Amino acid sequence: MTPMSPHKSQSAQIVPENLKTVAKYPDLSDSMSIRFDGKVAVVTGGATGIGAATARKLCGLGASVAILDRNIEAAQETVDALLNAGHTASFHRCDVALEADVKNAMDAVLQRYGTLNVLVSNAGIQRYGDVMSTSVGIWDETFDVHVKGCFYSTKYAIPAMLASGGGAIVIVASVQSLTAVANSAAYVAAKHAVLGITRSIALDFARKNIRANCVCPGSIDTPMLRWSADRTASPEKVIEGCSRMHPLGRIGRPEEVANAIVFLASDWASFITGTSLVVDGGLLVPTGGMGFQDSGIGTGGAE
Repeated sequence: MTPMSPHKSQSAQIVPENLKTVAKYPDLSDSMSIRFDGKVAVVTGGATGIGAATARKLCGLGASVAILDRNIEAAQETVDALLNAGHTASFHRCDVALEADVKNAMDAVLQRYGTLNVLVSNAGIQRYGDVMSTSVGIWDETFDVHVKGCFYSTKYAIPAMLASGGGAIVIVASVQSLTAVANSAAYVAAKHAVLGITRSIALDFARKNIRANCVCPGSIDTPMLRWSADRTASPEKVIEGCSRMHPLGRIGRPEEVANAIVFLASDWASFITGTSLVVDGGLLVPTGGMGFQDSGIGTGGAE
């Protein structure tokens, strides 16, 4: 047997025989930064909040970005800002709860750009109520946007990814995909469901070079959080309370979640699929919540 050159052994990529026809190893040898040059990304719910921050981040890293949203005014404003900054972006009006809308929007994206490499399934709404007070209409609306919207978006994005040799899907879930908040039955159930969708896609399409992951944000300063706070008598107290829940002492910024999404969509995450990345400022860490931690129990009287 001829000895392998020591200069080659460190960088050689050994592909098992049974995977040679399906496994694809990205070339990371010269990758010093995350880039999306030449790639096309779709961001649903990209008009505002986490979606808009993700669109800006992807564009800044070289991607062409198509925003799918039903908020025409906000989406067009976001796209105009991207175009004015010299980026490549487009807006496609789409209600992700409607299959025909999603199919038509994806067709328009492919007609415009010719390919699709990244999908960020971000569109969502917040509704409140326990299982008794939640109407069937509210339950269906919540599941239509979160669950059907995620299903339709991935259903019509994956064929384009397969045609381009693979891709990356990032689904925006929630810490409520892993736990629960009172009076939010439909939202909690829907967010648990999208975690299941993420794992199913990751397993079903791993051998076809498509990765699927999700991010689970805590409280993030988005229009949806502000809308929720504005429904109360003291919105600022709600925001202050949300800040105290997080060990870092504040709510997150959309850009901080966008950073996690972009990482998972990039080749830097090439061996990550089927996972949930929690972006919550430590929210899920303290037993009993921060109120319990701040009570002094367990400190032994230490200052």
